[in-house]
Amino acid sequence: MPDRETMPSASSPEVSARAAALPQEALRIASGYAFPGPVLHLGALLWDGQCLPDAQVRVPLAMLNRHGLVAGATGTGKTKTLQLIAEQLSAQGVPVFLADIKGDLSGIAAPGRPDARVEGRAADVDQRWTASGFPAEYYALGGIGRGIPVRATVTGFGPVLLAKVLRLNRTQEQSLALVFHYADSKGLELIDLKDLRAVVTFLTSDEGKSELKTVGGVSAATAGVILRSLTAFEAQGASGFFGEPEFDTGELLRTAEDGRGVVSVLELSAVQDRPQLFSTFLMWLLADLFHDLPELGDVDKPRLVFFLDEAHLLFDDASEAFLESITQTVRLIRSKGVGVFFVTQSPEDVPADVLAQLGNRVQHALRAFTPDDQKALNATVKTFPKSPYDLEEVLTGLGTGEAVVTVLSEKGAPTPVAATRLRAPESLMGPLGQEALERAVARSPLYERYAPAVDRESAYERLERGRGAKGPDEMRDAAQGRRGERAEEQPSMAERVVESGVFGSLARSVGTQIGREITRSLFGTARRSGRRRR
Repeated sequence: MPDRETMPSASSPEVSARAAALPQEALRIASGYAFPGPVLHLGALLWDGQCLPDAQVRVPLAMLNRHGLVAGATGTGKTKTLQLIAEQLSAQGVPVFLADIKGDLSGIAAPGRPDARVEGRAADVDQRWTASGFPAEYYALGGIGRGIPVRATVTGFGPVLLAKVLRLNRTQEQSLALVFHYADSKGLELIDLKDLRAVVTFLTSDEGKSELKTVGGVSAATAGVILRSLTAFEAQGASGFFGEPEFDTGELLRTAEDGRGVVSVLELSAVQDRPQLFSTFLMWLLADLFHDLPELGDVDKPRLVFFLDEAHLLFDDASEAFLESITQTVRLIRSKGVGVFFVTQSPEDVPADVLAQLGNRVQHALRAFTPDDQKALNATVKTFPKSPYDLEEVLTGLGTGEAVVTVLSEKGAPTPVAATRLRAPESLMGPLGQEALERAVARSPLYERYAPAVDRESAYERLERGRGAKGPDEMRDAAQGRRGERAEEQPSMAERVVESGVFGSLARSVGTQIGREITRSLFGTARRSGRRRR
């Protein structure tokens, strides 16, 4: 569906004539946003205390896969900026993913309500505002909330991301990776947390000690730490996030029948007390996409734009391996047509190596009430290109719904810094009513596919079955090493499980072969065959 904005393009004679009356410096800035191709309209230029509706600030659609940052203090309008960008992406056929931390982005599916503030803002920025709703799907982590459940298997989630959730140190993270390697190589599929617990418990048991030696580098003490961390994690109610059916991230790439991109809204307000979990789960979604999407190179428009709210939570207490993986994923996923926007209060919340990958920036107001605030403000000012604005003064004086913008031009060069009064979103600026939200979820074609949880036989059941296959005398003799040559010829417990008919059937069902290790990506995530890709 084409952009519904009908105003003349920035390069038309009409606009050129109107723009000629602008102050010279403002005209120079405005000319940096005159793009011939498809664009998103952000707002109108602020100059010398005035809003100049003839100087429009835009971002080229083709540059939205060059990633970006939306930053600013609490209450400055970051959420509405996400909504504004998401609406226009959807209108131009680009699917969007929104992490809804506060629960107030669900209104994007409903038309907005005109009032004096909306009409005043539209008049200020020369916006032809029309109340509009956009196609949306609503999700919730593990079904905690009102959306379609989003789950991951432990195998799919992988050791690097899980180590961050469990708050393991570097050594413990490496040990967890070895446990995953062992489970992969033995064909012990880790679906939920009890599967992982069963494998670690087995490796630390009398019957599994010999197997633990084959893993290498995993001490019994470290395995105990992992088990205790799993116990604490489960006590927080995290078990529901891991299991089947595992969510197919290809669902995020859908378009509606009218050609508009579907806006996928992941409700996170119900799990705000588990920030490490939901931030890492968001990274799993991105890593999964990165692992499976084909290379596209430069594109006319993105395949998907991903907004990660409260981005600082991704980086708090993160291991070096985790940070390296994020940086590499962000750098490489651009060529797969996916744009990633980090949303946070300060640019300092994002590591420099990640910040260097971001080409588009919308910086809302910053506050300088403390010496630390002033230090952060000074650092932020230094990260902008040279500008005729006094950015320290501008950034502390911006009102709600105003921001300093710089983006990449269609040639990949940064545009002039532009203080901007942003447009008003056309959808509902607030949460969708509970009844309307529940109806939307129940009507979704995805609900029946993902709502019912499935608990099929996996590592836990197969290890229990293998343990039950031994008699008391045999288990005692094997544990005490008193069977001599016969004991040496006896297959290990894991081998018994792998060789069982049940395991063989399951392995065939998931397209694996006995003894073949699962291929893992930068984050250690794994992808099984048979998943629907788009």
